[in-house]
Formats: sequence, C-alpha cells, structure tokens
Amino acid sequence: MFYVYCLVSESALDRRYVGFTADLRQRVSDHNRGCTPSTAGHRPWRLMGYVAFDTKPAALAFERYLKTGSGHAFRNKRLW
Repeated sequence: MFYVYCLVSESALDRRYVGFTADLRQRVSDHNRGCTPSTAGHRPWRLMGYVAFDTKPAALAFERYLKTGSGHAFRNKRLW
C-alpha cells in the first residue's frame, strides 16, 4: 500500500504538511524526530488523516494534486 497523508503541527496549528510514503508509521515518526528538514522546525506533528492507494503512481498523482491551489481547497473542504 502507498499512503498520502496530512500532518498538522501541534506547536503551530496553522502549519500543515502533505506527503507520500509506503510506511506511514515510520514516516510520521521520522517527522516527529526531526529527520525531515522541511518539518523539523514545527514539531511535534499529529496525523490528521491519510488516503491509501494500491499503486505508487496513483498515490503520487494525488499527492501532487493536493499541493496545487485547487487541491488545497479540496483537502480543506472534503478531507481534513
């Protein structure tokens, strides 16, 4: 399985992060340990939600969409 996930910072509630992974638990743990430079400054992170996909290309395409302007509106209104 492949996952597209959304994190929210518990130290700055206006900070969110959308990512992709094949190992969701490990990836969230990495974010909270500071292993990802783009999220290290706003730890700790809480998982808001995720969507599972059978194929990597489908997950990557959905992640890419969620990072666009219309994807931001979609995720805020429909997902989390």
